[in-house]
Amino acid sequence: MQERPGPAAAADLARELLAPLGARWAHTQQVARRAAELSAAVPEPDRDLLVVAAWFHDLGYAPELVQTGFHPIDGARYLAARGHSPRLCALVAHHSAATYEAEERGLSAELGDWSKEDGPVPDALWTADMTTGPRGQSFDYSERLAEILARYEPDSIVGRAMTRARPDISAAIERTTVRLGAAT
Repeated sequence: MQERPGPAAAADLARELLAPLGARWAHTQQVARRAAELSAAVPEPDRDLLVVAAWFHDLGYAPELVQTGFHPIDGARYLAARGHSPRLCALVAHHSAATYEAEERGLSAELGDWSKEDGPVPDALWTADMTTGPRGQSFDYSERLAEILARYEPDSIVGRAMTRARPDISAAIERTTVRLGAAT
């Protein structure tokens, strides 16, 4: 198993794969910055893991990595093939309530290759992603959800999944906010 890369190495790999995608790269950079800001909400030994997962969360959008067409799974498969830890792969696979969209796409079994973690690290990763717009804008979650539903249509696979995921994402953001407040 490969040793987990540090945030700088993760940023380099993300840049290599996502910079050609323009807006996706801008989004990823801001999610990683936001994750670093939120890192006080997770135990100190997991802070770099959070930032690395933020850099890697959308790797599955890179055209050369697409296998299923569902970026959390495609990114996690890529990382697993490169020998990254099951925990890091699972954080990527399950980011931002991916379970709901996997169900909509008929990919629950494939997502099940990775255990879903509950706790501060996935909560903070979801918060970073779901408070960052598609071009790196800072949004609150209600703005982000409205943007997603406008971009994908409410009755699309993504729209239905994100609507169903709303309570779980809201709860993750709330828990992160509480943890962050307790850390300061």
